[in-house]
Amino acid sequence: MQNEHERAESVGEGRVWDAVVVGGGINGAGIARDLAGRGLAVLLVEQDDLASHTSSASTKLVHGGLRYLEHYEFALVRKALAERELLMRAAPHLIWPLDFVMPHAPTMRPAWMIRAGLFLYDHLARRRWLPASRALDLRRHEAGRALQPRYARGYAYADAWADDARLVVANAIGAAAAGAGVLTRTRCVRVRRDGAQWRVRLAPAAGGAERELRARALVNAAGPWAARFLADAAGARDGRGLRLIKGSHIVVRRRFGHPMAYILQCPDGRIVFAIPYEGEFTLIGTTDVEYHGPIGEASIDEAELRYLCDRVNDYLAQPVSPADVVWAFAGVRPLLEGDSSDPSALTRDYALELDTAGGAPLLNVWGGKLTTYRRLAEEAADLLAPRLGARRGAWTAGVPLPGGDLARWLGRPARHPDQDFEDFVGVLAARHPQVAPSLVRRLARAYGSTAADLLAAPLGAAVAPGVHEAELAHLRACEWALAGDDVLWRRSKLGLHLSRGEAQAVHDWMAREAPAGVPLDSFASSDLRD
Repeated sequence: MQNEHERAESVGEGRVWDAVVVGGGINGAGIARDLAGRGLAVLLVEQDDLASHTSSASTKLVHGGLRYLEHYEFALVRKALAERELLMRAAPHLIWPLDFVMPHAPTMRPAWMIRAGLFLYDHLARRRWLPASRALDLRRHEAGRALQPRYARGYAYADAWADDARLVVANAIGAAAAGAGVLTRTRCVRVRRDGAQWRVRLAPAAGGAERELRARALVNAAGPWAARFLADAAGARDGRGLRLIKGSHIVVRRRFGHPMAYILQCPDGRIVFAIPYEGEFTLIGTTDVEYHGPIGEASIDEAELRYLCDRVNDYLAQPVSPADVVWAFAGVRPLLEGDSSDPSALTRDYALELDTAGGAPLLNVWGGKLTTYRRLAEEAADLLAPRLGARRGAWTAGVPLPGGDLARWLGRPARHPDQDFEDFVGVLAARHPQVAPSLVRRLARAYGSTAADLLAAPLGAAVAPGVHEAELAHLRACEWALAGDDVLWRRSKLGLHLSRGEAQAVHDWMAREAPAGVPLDSFASSDLRD
C-alpha cells in the first residue's frame, strides 16, 4: 500500500482522469463502480465519510414503494420492483426478504383499494423468489398479537431489507477493485471547464494543501448538495429544482418477537413502518418534512418524535413514548420539484441531465432512491461512457457486488439468495467452531464472502465485545473507515449494542491507528491507472 505522499501524488496534477464523480452516497458510488467497470479511469470524491448523510439515513428498504401507486407512479414502481430481486442476488449478505403486514383500518383506505394496489404490486414486475400478497386473519396470525385487538384483518406482502450504508461501501469497493480512486474527507471546492477538460480543485477536509487535477468529464452526484455544488463550486446560476425533505426515524427496544414488519396507515394519508432491527430493536419511520436548515446537520425535532410515537401507538398493543427512544437519525432527501405542496406526494424518481454545451461533459444527477441506484448508475454511464471512448457497455445487472458471490463456498450453484446466505453462514460456522456463532453471523452479514478471509486469519485482541483488532484494521485499510463513528454507525450498527465505555474503546483504537492527517485513496491504490 502506498504511503500518504504517494497517494497524494496519484491524484495530483500529472494525470488526467476520465471522470471525477462528486458525492460518496449510493448514486455516486454506483456510478463510479459502473464507469470503472467499463474501463474508464474514475475518481470518486466525498467531502465526509462514505454514506455519511442521506444514504445511511434511509428506511433501509429495497422496495417498489406500494404507496407510490396512489400517485400513479406506475413506471417508477415497475422499475424499482424489477431492481428488487436483482439486488438481492447481487448482495445476498446485505439485502434479504422481509414480509410486511398492513393492518386494515377501514377509515383510512377501503379493502378493495388495498387489494387492487397489492394485485398491481404483485404483477408489475416478475417475481422469482418473493411470494405473492395475501389476506391475513389477525385474530389468528402471529402478527396480530402485537396489535391492538380492534385490528382483525390485514394483508401481507413481501419486499426486501437493505443495509444501506454497507451497500454504498460495497459499491465503492467494487469501483476501487476496477481501478477507481476513492477520496473521502476531501471537498471539491472549485471546478471549471478548460476546453475539453475540467480543472477540479480538491481540499482535504482537515486542512492542508489544496491540489488541482484534470478530468475529461464531471459527475455531480452530490445528492441534497447537488444544486449548491453547481452554484458554489461551478459558479452555475441554474440548477434543477429540488425539494429538500427531511425524513426522521426512531429506534426503540423490540416491540414484537416475530420477523415481519408493519406498514401502518396514518390519518394524514401517509404510512409509517415498524421494522425488526438489529435483533433487539424496532425501527420506526419515516417523516416527510420540508427542510431549510444546514443539510449536513439535520436531526429529528420534537414534533417528528411525537408524530412517530403517536402513529405507532394507533396500532401497537405496547405503546411507544419519547422516553423509549434509544437512537434517532434523520436524513435530507433531494426530491424532484413537483406541483404538490405535500412532501409525501413528491416523486422518488430521478432525472439525469448531460450538459456538453461548454465543452467537457457535465452530468448532473437529481433525485433518486436506494432501490433504483443501480439502474440510475447504468443509465448515467450509458450517457457518459460513449463520449469517453469506453468500449464496454452495461455490465452490472448480472454481476455480484463485492462479498456477494457465495456460490463458490457452497459446493453448488446459486439458488435462492436468502438460503444461499444461510448456507454460507453454516459453512463458516463449521470451519470456525472456536468463534462464537453470533460473531460468525455478524461478519457474514457485513462482509459476505470477505468474512471467510477475516475468519481465516487471527482475529487479534478484542477491542470491545465481539469487535476484534483484525476487523477494525480491515475497515481502516480496505473500507475507508477513519473514525469511531465510521465503524459504529455506518460500517455497522455496533453503536446500538455496545456500552458507552465499549464504544469509546473503538473510538480510541481508531484514533490511535489512523494515519496522521487525512489519508487519500486507501484501497487498491496500487491499482490506480495512469
